[in-house]
Amino acid sequence: MAAASGSAAAIDLRTGKIPNPLTATVAAAGIGLAAVGLTGHSVAGAVCGAIVGLLLMLPGHVFGGTGSGDVKLMAALGTWLGPAGVLMAVLYGAIAGGVLAVAHAINRRRLGRTISRTVRLVAAPRDAKTEIDRAAATSRFAYGPAIAIGAIAAALLMK
Repeated sequence: MAAASGSAAAIDLRTGKIPNPLTATVAAAGIGLAAVGLTGHSVAGAVCGAIVGLLLMLPGHVFGGTGSGDVKLMAALGTWLGPAGVLMAVLYGAIAGGVLAVAHAINRRRLGRTISRTVRLVAAPRDAKTEIDRAAATSRFAYGPAIAIGAIAAALLMK
């Protein structure tokens, strides 16, 4: 799982996308490993993990904060982690994503503007998608690394 999520993070950093064949392979491997008893949960648990990962990441995609590859990657990793593990992965990934976003804003000398925009999004959530869509391409960053950090942390802390 670390290799799969790390590969997805590296590809996302390089291309800005997480390829469907990678997420499909990760999901198939997770279900296969669950079927032979190597993940600590059943095939049903693997499928539930995928569904939970999908449902938790989908709002971020609907509002324009994450790409569809991010959603599919978290769902695929859910097959390895199960429902409870993927919940923790999303939470840890959100923390890592926040840290990465602040680092990205500092690097771009846009921290003040980023904080101001975040405050506006919280104050007026109905306008969130429009505000996010208006953001310059340079203010966006790959979320794959945050997902990888969250998934690996969840896997390590579940043991």
